[in-house]
Amino acid sequence: MTNRLAEAKSLYLRKHAENPIDWWSWCDEALATARAQNKPIFLSIGYSSCHWCTVMEGEAFSDLAIADYMNANFLPIKVDREERPDLDSIYMQALQMMSGQGGWPLNIFLSPEDLVPFYAGTYFPVDPRYGRPGFLQVLQALRRYYDTEKEDLQKRKALIIESLLTSAVLQDATTNEVEDQELLRQGWETTTGIITPNQSGNSFPMIPYAELALRGTRFNFESRYDGKQISTQRGLDLALGGIYDHVAGGFHRYTVDPTWTVPHFEKMLYDNGQIVEYLATLWSAGVEEPAFERAIANTVLWLKREMTAPEGYFYAAQDADSFTETTAVEPEEGAFYVWSYSELQELLTPEELTQLQQQFTVTSNGNFEGRNVLQRRHVGQLSATLETALSKLFTVRYGVTSESLETFPPACNNEEAKTSNWPGRIPSVTDTKMIVAWNSLMISGLARAAGVFQQPLYLQLAARAANFILDNQFVDGRFHRLNYVGQPSVLAQSEDYALFIKALLDLHASNPEQKQWLEKAIAIQDEFNEFLWSVELGGFYNASNDSSQDLIVRERSYADNATPSANGVAIANLVRLALLTDNLDYLDLAELGLKAFKSVMHRAPQACPSLFTALDWYRNSTLIRSTTEQINSLIPKFLPTAVFAITSDLPEGSVGLVCQGLKCLAPAENVEHLLQQVEKSQVRA
Repeated sequence: MTNRLAEAKSLYLRKHAENPIDWWSWCDEALATARAQNKPIFLSIGYSSCHWCTVMEGEAFSDLAIADYMNANFLPIKVDREERPDLDSIYMQALQMMSGQGGWPLNIFLSPEDLVPFYAGTYFPVDPRYGRPGFLQVLQALRRYYDTEKEDLQKRKALIIESLLTSAVLQDATTNEVEDQELLRQGWETTTGIITPNQSGNSFPMIPYAELALRGTRFNFESRYDGKQISTQRGLDLALGGIYDHVAGGFHRYTVDPTWTVPHFEKMLYDNGQIVEYLATLWSAGVEEPAFERAIANTVLWLKREMTAPEGYFYAAQDADSFTETTAVEPEEGAFYVWSYSELQELLTPEELTQLQQQFTVTSNGNFEGRNVLQRRHVGQLSATLETALSKLFTVRYGVTSESLETFPPACNNEEAKTSNWPGRIPSVTDTKMIVAWNSLMISGLARAAGVFQQPLYLQLAARAANFILDNQFVDGRFHRLNYVGQPSVLAQSEDYALFIKALLDLHASNPEQKQWLEKAIAIQDEFNEFLWSVELGGFYNASNDSSQDLIVRERSYADNATPSANGVAIANLVRLALLTDNLDYLDLAELGLKAFKSVMHRAPQACPSLFTALDWYRNSTLIRSTTEQINSLIPKFLPTAVFAITSDLPEGSVGLVCQGLKCLAPAENVEHLLQQVEKSQVRA
């Protein structure tokens, strides 16, 4: 028997449809029912490819005793954080306040009358273990507390809501121009230090940090860090490490070690878009490592083969776990991707296996539960022998050769994965929903790689996805965040607006002759300003003013996480739009946005590299006007705060005009002169 979630569009919610818990989705009816029945709300937030979310679904949420108590004493609500990042952000911050840590599943208890949280945690086991209490005991204690400790409950909630409101309204700060430049240096140095290789913990891509570290190298700041070397090392760790799927392309979420060896195996669209853009930018900055080009090319093939809907948009994610056989009860992490040594001996010739062991971390004992995750040991081009060996592994995994496999259909749930007739291994489940923000990151990555490597296919894929969003994500004149099998859903949030506008500007940057991308960016920026700009505080709210009635605070996202912060990206967009349109209203908004977050940039530079990227754009913005031929020669270069405008109306005897913010330089008389002006303009602040 299924619960209400059986009808949900979200794959994550549907995964809980057979739980004995009487789940609700987040809606007005659920909130009203909790108030009417005086039941504290148990809010559980996660996402489809979250490993511990899946574990808890199969354990505590499937336990009959827990379900009976939960249904009688709480109103349980399940939320997909990918559908409602605004809710996730607020309650994740509350979790961090209460426990000092964050993560998913995010399980939090709310008072029904005001939705203010009073207790939170992440994974709860059925029985006490891992130093964590059993979930039933937690539920019993919290219901007892809710019923009998009203005075303490109110004090606790008052502290939490005060903290949330204080963090949502940032202290204003003003600084002069000299301080701005020093602020930029401090932000760059802090960020570069954060991505400096270390000897402990997990390894995450952290692309907003790596991108700022790389762009800051052009200033030659005095620092204890070698920014170019550190930025390059991050690219090498990504392209050579086990985080990259060397057989079939695409990047996993992170590695569980500091050596970039063993990944957590899910593949998220947002990581892949950012990494493609970063590796292409590294190449443009002069780090022409063959492994970067190979990683980008094969990731695009993976995207086209496994992550692109027939309509042209990109799917959201692929799970970490997969089944080893159709009779298996539970999937195994990484099963689709790893190799036993005996398999490799059987599949490869002695020469191929020898070279594989020389160039990759392959041993008889393996590096992951007795099996091998492939990680490259050396930079450079792979030999033809190795490429042949990797092609053989591809054929075993997918059941056909890479050359003959145009499209690999997604397994949309565990049942499909187990019952479909796969010619090779059983694949991981793919979450096929379309998320505007994540598609936008991939569009930006493809657009940048197209410009750097002059690959028309990359641009075609990016343009097709952008056109799908433009054609399908507007309902009654309003922009929407999600699409489920042709059905738009959920009003767009700040990250959707900011990242899609950036994607449109990146498409324009890779081909400035196509003016429609700029025109669409302007129109969507108008809607963004109307519904999400904070007139009182500056910056953009996470959710629109007509869709935030169910939020206990209205946040303005400034911190970078796995994806760049909405306000950091949005402020940089405003500067770019000001350059391209000569509309100084955009520049005014950018200035107000930076002022709104200046205190955070001073106080916590480690939290907000994208705001420092926006500050770089604001202080070093450069407009280059020239002919199509000349602009095309500039597109592949490393010009991190430049925009292009094609014109034939140039002063006689000149090849281009360079404008620095609100002033233009003398016409460039030749290409060398133009490049000198551009390079100086990029570091003038």
